[in-house]
Amino acid sequence: MTRLGILLSGRGSNFVAIADSIAARRIDAEIAIVISNREEAPGLATARDRRLNAVCIPSKGLDRVVYDQMVMEELKRNDVELVCLAGFLRLLSADFVRSYPAAILNIHPSLLPAFPGLDAQHQALEYGAKVSGCTVHFVDEHLDAGPIILQSTVPVLDDDTVDSLSARILKEEHRVYSEALQLVVSGKFRIAGRRVVRTN
Repeated sequence: MTRLGILLSGRGSNFVAIADSIAARRIDAEIAIVISNREEAPGLATARDRRLNAVCIPSKGLDRVVYDQMVMEELKRNDVELVCLAGFLRLLSADFVRSYPAAILNIHPSLLPAFPGLDAQHQALEYGAKVSGCTVHFVDEHLDAGPIILQSTVPVLDDDTVDSLSARILKEEHRVYSEALQLVVSGKFRIAGRRVVRTN
C-alpha cells in the first residue's frame, strides 16, 4: 500500500477529502504523515483528531533549502513514497522536487496553464473567463507547470464573486484530487512529455 505524506498550511480540506476517500477504500493508500509549516493550521488539528501521525515543522525565518531538507528527512523517516500538497503555501526547492520525481502531486484552482500562481479565481474573473476549474498535476521545478493528471471544469457565472467561484471549484477539487491520486497509486499511467496517459 502506497505511503502518503501530506503537506498543508491551512484548513486542509483537500487532505480531509483524501483521508475520507482512503477510509472509504476509494484510494489504495495510507497516510504515513501529515506535515504543516504552521502550528495553528486547522488541518494539523484535524489530522491529530483523526489519530494520524501529524507534526509541525515551522518554516518562519528559515531558508527554503534548509527547511525543505528538514521536511524531506521527516518524509524519509516515515517511508513516504508519494507526496500530496494540500494547500501547502510554500514553493518547493529544486532539491526537494528532484528527490521525488513524478511523486509529488498538487492541485491548483484553475485550468492550467491558465492562471498559475496566487489568486487564480480572482485572475479568472478579472480576465472574463467563461469556464474555470481545477487541475491536479505532478510538481516539477517550475510553478504550476508539471504534467497534468486530471482536470475538472466549472462554469463562471455572470454574478460570480471570488468566494462563490472558489466554493464551486473547491467542491470539484475534493472529488478530482482523490480520483487523480488513485490513478497514480494504481500505476496505470505513463508520462509522455507533458501528457499523463492512462494505461490498462
